[in-house]
Amino acid sequence: MLRLLYPIIHVIQPVLVPLCFMFAWTFIFLLIWSTWTMFRDATVQASRMHKIPCANCKFFTSNYSLKCTVHPAIALSESAINCPDYQAKPDSYTAILSDS
Repeated sequence: MLRLLYPIIHVIQPVLVPLCFMFAWTFIFLLIWSTWTMFRDATVQASRMHKIPCANCKFFTSNYSLKCTVHPAIALSESAINCPDYQAKPDSYTAILSDS
């Protein structure tokens, strides 16, 4: 049986080796490209999430049930990036100095 396949394998081998070589390098290129785009997209998403000011707002409660007393529907979401009612929490150090 192998003797019947030997001429076919002998004819296909010169084409098969470069084809497998190109397939392997294409796979490596796609893997590197996919990893690069994943890191790029994650960086863009992280920078967008760091613009959400809710954690530093004085109306933020840190309670899962009621995150924000003014805008509970948009708290901790991208909609809160330009919140018109945002007021920064007073610094505890500044608050102590102003009480004196």
